[in-house]
Amino acid sequence: MSEIQQLFGPSGGPASGGAPKQVVILAHGLGADGNDLIGLAPYFAQALPDALFISPNAPFQCDMGGFGYQWFSYQDRAPAPVLAGVRAAAPILDAFIDRVLAETGLPDDKLALVGFSQGTMMSLFVALRRAKPIAGIVGFSGRLIAPETLAGEIKSRPPVVLVHGDRDDIVPIAVLPEAVNTLKATGVPVDAYVRSGLTHSIDPEGIEIGSEFLARVLGVSATA
Repeated sequence: MSEIQQLFGPSGGPASGGAPKQVVILAHGLGADGNDLIGLAPYFAQALPDALFISPNAPFQCDMGGFGYQWFSYQDRAPAPVLAGVRAAAPILDAFIDRVLAETGLPDDKLALVGFSQGTMMSLFVALRRAKPIAGIVGFSGRLIAPETLAGEIKSRPPVVLVHGDRDDIVPIAVLPEAVNTLKATGVPVDAYVRSGLTHSIDPEGIEIGSEFLARVLGVSATA
Protein backbone atom coordinates (compact mmCIF):
# COMPACT_ATOMS: atom_id res chain seq x y z
CA MET A 1 0.00 0.00 0.00
CA SER A 2 1.74 3.15 -1.21
CA GLU A 3 -0.50 5.51 0.73
CA ILE A 4 -2.40 4.49 3.83
CA GLN A 5 -5.99 5.67 4.02
CA GLN A 6 -6.56 8.44 6.54
CA LEU A 7 -9.34 8.33 9.09
CA PHE A 8 -11.60 11.22 10.03
CA GLY A 9 -14.37 11.72 12.54
CA PRO A 10 -15.77 13.91 15.29
CA SER A 11 -13.69 15.12 18.21
CA GLY A 12 -14.18 16.99 21.45
CA GLY A 13 -12.28 18.57 24.29
CA PRO A 14 -10.27 19.29 26.19
CA ALA A 15 -13.04 20.31 28.55
CA SER A 16 -10.56 22.56 30.37
CA GLY A 17 -10.16 24.66 27.24
CA GLY A 18 -6.40 24.30 27.19
CA ALA A 19 -3.99 22.33 25.03
CA PRO A 20 -4.47 18.56 25.31
CA LYS A 21 -2.34 16.74 27.85
CA GLN A 22 -3.79 13.36 26.95
CA VAL A 23 -5.66 11.94 23.97
CA VAL A 24 -8.27 9.19 23.83
CA ILE A 25 -9.20 7.53 20.53
CA LEU A 26 -12.67 5.96 20.48
CA ALA A 27 -13.10 3.08 18.01
CA HIS A 28 -16.72 2.25 17.15
CA GLY A 29 -18.37 -1.03 16.27
CA LEU A 30 -19.75 -2.59 13.09
CA GLY A 31 -22.24 -0.47 11.15
CA ALA A 32 -21.78 2.66 13.28
CA ASP A 33 -19.66 5.76 12.82
CA GLY A 34 -17.60 8.14 14.91
CA ASN A 35 -20.69 9.84 16.28
CA ASP A 36 -21.65 6.62 18.02
CA LEU A 37 -18.90 6.84 20.65
CA ILE A 38 -18.04 10.54 20.78
CA GLY A 39 -21.01 10.82 23.15
CA LEU A 40 -18.83 9.11 25.77
CA ALA A 41 -16.41 12.03 25.76
CA PRO A 42 -18.32 14.26 28.22
CA TYR A 43 -18.48 11.41 30.73
CA PHE A 44 -14.80 10.51 30.43
CA ALA A 45 -13.93 14.23 30.47
CA GLN A 46 -15.13 14.45 34.07
CA ALA A 47 -12.04 12.41 34.98
CA LEU A 48 -9.92 13.71 32.10
CA PRO A 49 -10.59 17.44 31.72
CA ASP A 50 -7.36 17.98 29.77
CA ALA A 51 -7.92 15.15 27.28
CA LEU A 52 -8.73 15.41 23.59
CA PHE A 53 -11.25 12.80 22.42
CA ILE A 54 -11.31 11.67 18.79
CA SER A 55 -13.79 9.17 17.34
CA PRO A 56 -12.86 8.33 13.73
CA ASN A 57 -15.12 6.60 11.25
CA ALA A 58 -13.85 3.12 10.43
CA PRO A 59 -12.20 2.97 6.99
CA PHE A 60 -14.77 0.93 5.05
CA GLN A 61 -18.47 1.23 4.29
CA CYS A 62 -20.47 -1.42 6.11
CA ASP A 63 -21.25 -4.30 3.74
CA MET A 64 -24.24 -5.46 5.78
CA GLY A 65 -26.55 -2.58 4.86
CA GLY A 66 -27.14 0.87 6.28
CA PHE A 67 -24.96 3.93 6.10
CA GLY A 68 -22.36 3.08 8.73
CA TYR A 69 -18.78 1.88 8.56
CA GLN A 70 -16.79 -1.22 9.43
CA TRP A 71 -13.21 -1.99 10.31
CA PHE A 72 -13.51 -5.34 8.56
CA SER A 73 -16.23 -7.47 7.00
CA TYR A 74 -18.18 -9.80 9.24
CA GLN A 75 -20.12 -11.46 6.42
CA ASP A 76 -17.92 -14.54 6.78
CA ARG A 77 -17.13 -15.06 10.45
CA ALA A 78 -14.65 -17.87 9.93
CA PRO A 79 -11.31 -17.15 11.62
CA ALA A 80 -9.23 -16.83 8.43
CA PRO A 81 -11.25 -14.11 6.63
CA VAL A 82 -11.80 -12.21 9.87
CA LEU A 83 -8.06 -12.19 10.58
CA ALA A 84 -7.35 -11.11 7.00
CA GLY A 85 -9.77 -8.21 7.41
CA VAL A 86 -8.23 -7.17 10.70
CA ARG A 87 -4.73 -7.28 9.22
CA ALA A 88 -5.88 -5.10 6.32
CA ALA A 89 -7.35 -2.47 8.64
CA ALA A 90 -4.58 -2.57 11.26
CA PRO A 91 -2.09 -0.33 9.38
CA ILE A 92 -4.84 2.28 8.89
CA LEU A 93 -5.59 2.53 12.61
CA ASP A 94 -1.89 2.34 13.44
CA ALA A 95 -1.14 5.24 11.11
CA PHE A 96 -4.01 7.23 12.60
CA ILE A 97 -2.51 6.80 16.07
CA ASP A 98 0.85 8.04 14.74
CA ARG A 99 -0.84 11.02 13.11
CA VAL A 100 -2.70 11.99 16.28
CA LEU A 101 0.47 11.76 18.34
CA ALA A 102 2.36 13.88 15.81
CA GLU A 103 -0.37 16.53 15.63
CA THR A 104 -0.74 16.81 19.41
CA GLY A 105 2.96 16.47 20.20
CA LEU A 106 2.14 13.93 22.89
CA PRO A 107 4.14 10.78 23.68
CA ASP A 108 2.69 7.30 23.25
CA ASP A 109 2.06 6.91 26.98
CA LYS A 110 -0.38 9.81 26.93
CA LEU A 111 -2.69 8.12 24.42
CA ALA A 112 -5.35 5.53 25.22
CA LEU A 113 -7.74 3.54 23.06
CA VAL A 114 -11.39 2.87 23.91
CA GLY A 115 -13.15 0.34 21.71
CA PHE A 116 -16.61 -1.11 21.36
CA SER A 117 -17.18 -4.50 19.66
CA GLN A 118 -15.14 -4.38 16.41
CA GLY A 119 -13.42 -1.31 17.81
CA THR A 120 -12.24 -3.37 20.78
CA MET A 121 -10.96 -6.09 18.45
CA MET A 122 -8.99 -3.55 16.42
CA SER A 123 -7.67 -1.70 19.47
CA LEU A 124 -6.29 -4.88 21.02
CA PHE A 125 -4.80 -6.12 17.76
CA VAL A 126 -3.06 -2.86 16.87
CA ALA A 127 -1.91 -1.57 20.25
CA LEU A 128 -0.25 -4.80 21.33
CA ARG A 129 1.77 -4.84 18.11
CA ARG A 130 3.04 -1.25 18.30
CA ALA A 131 6.73 -0.76 19.06
CA LYS A 132 6.00 1.65 21.92
CA PRO A 133 3.25 0.99 24.46
CA ILE A 134 0.31 3.36 24.64
CA ALA A 135 -1.15 4.21 28.04
CA GLY A 136 -3.90 1.60 27.98
CA ILE A 137 -6.90 0.02 26.27
CA VAL A 138 -10.54 -0.06 27.37
CA GLY A 139 -12.48 -2.75 25.53
CA PHE A 140 -16.26 -2.99 25.66
CA SER A 141 -18.11 -6.04 24.28
CA GLY A 142 -15.24 -7.27 22.13
CA ARG A 143 -12.93 -10.22 21.67
CA LEU A 144 -9.26 -10.97 21.08
CA ILE A 145 -8.78 -11.77 17.40
CA ALA A 146 -6.45 -14.69 16.56
CA PRO A 147 -5.18 -15.25 20.10
CA GLU A 148 -2.83 -17.92 18.82
CA THR A 149 -0.81 -15.28 16.95
CA LEU A 150 -0.26 -12.90 19.84
CA ALA A 151 2.73 -14.54 21.53
CA GLY A 152 4.73 -14.37 18.30
CA GLU A 153 3.68 -10.84 17.33
CA ILE A 154 3.34 -8.85 20.58
CA LYS A 155 5.67 -5.85 20.87
CA SER A 156 4.25 -3.90 23.80
CA ARG A 157 2.12 -4.62 26.83
CA PRO A 158 -0.11 -1.70 27.79
CA PRO A 159 -2.63 -2.37 30.56
CA VAL A 160 -6.07 -3.50 29.42
CA VAL A 161 -9.51 -3.44 30.98
CA LEU A 162 -12.32 -5.47 29.40
CA VAL A 163 -16.02 -4.94 30.15
CA HIS A 164 -18.62 -7.39 28.84
CA GLY A 165 -22.30 -8.02 29.43
CA ASP A 166 -23.37 -11.55 30.33
CA ARG A 167 -26.43 -11.20 28.07
CA ASP A 168 -24.46 -10.14 24.99
CA ASP A 169 -26.06 -11.90 22.01
CA ILE A 170 -23.66 -10.44 19.41
CA VAL A 171 -20.26 -11.16 20.94
CA PRO A 172 -20.96 -13.83 23.56
CA ILE A 173 -19.49 -13.59 27.04
CA ALA A 174 -17.85 -16.98 26.44
CA VAL A 175 -15.03 -15.28 24.52
CA LEU A 176 -13.93 -13.23 27.53
CA PRO A 177 -11.95 -15.90 29.44
CA GLU A 178 -9.89 -16.74 26.36
CA ALA A 179 -8.96 -13.09 25.91
CA VAL A 180 -8.04 -12.68 29.58
CA ASN A 181 -6.01 -15.89 29.70
CA THR A 182 -4.14 -15.11 26.48
CA LEU A 183 -3.33 -11.56 27.56
CA LYS A 184 -2.08 -12.73 30.94
CA ALA A 185 -0.01 -15.49 29.31
CA THR A 186 1.75 -12.90 27.14
CA GLY A 187 2.44 -10.57 30.07
CA VAL A 188 -0.29 -8.00 29.44
CA PRO A 189 -1.83 -6.55 32.64
CA VAL A 190 -5.57 -7.12 32.28
CA ASP A 191 -8.69 -6.73 34.39
CA ALA A 192 -12.09 -7.98 33.30
CA TYR A 193 -15.56 -7.02 34.46
CA VAL A 194 -18.76 -8.92 33.72
CA ARG A 195 -21.88 -6.77 33.77
CA SER A 196 -24.93 -8.73 34.92
CA GLY A 197 -27.93 -8.48 32.61
CA LEU A 198 -26.15 -6.28 30.06
CA THR A 199 -26.58 -6.96 26.35
CA HIS A 200 -24.27 -5.76 23.53
CA SER A 201 -23.90 -2.24 24.87
CA ILE A 202 -22.16 0.05 27.34
CA ASP A 203 -23.80 0.83 30.67
CA PRO A 204 -23.09 3.59 33.24
CA GLU A 205 -21.10 1.22 35.42
CA GLY A 206 -18.92 0.34 32.44
CA ILE A 207 -18.32 4.01 31.75
CA GLU A 208 -17.29 4.49 35.37
CA ILE A 209 -14.90 1.53 35.16
CA GLY A 210 -13.42 2.97 31.98
CA SER A 211 -13.11 6.46 33.45
CA GLU A 212 -11.26 5.27 36.53
CA PHE A 213 -8.93 3.14 34.40
CA LEU A 214 -8.20 5.96 31.95
CA ALA A 215 -7.48 8.42 34.75
CA ARG A 216 -5.06 5.96 36.32
CA VAL A 217 -3.12 4.94 33.21
CA LEU A 218 -2.98 8.50 31.86
CA GLY A 219 -1.62 9.79 35.17
CA VAL A 220 -4.62 11.88 36.18
CA SER A 221 -6.12 12.01 39.65
CA ALA A 222 -9.48 10.24 39.70
CA THR A 223 -10.90 13.30 41.43
CA ALA A 224 -9.70 15.73 38.75
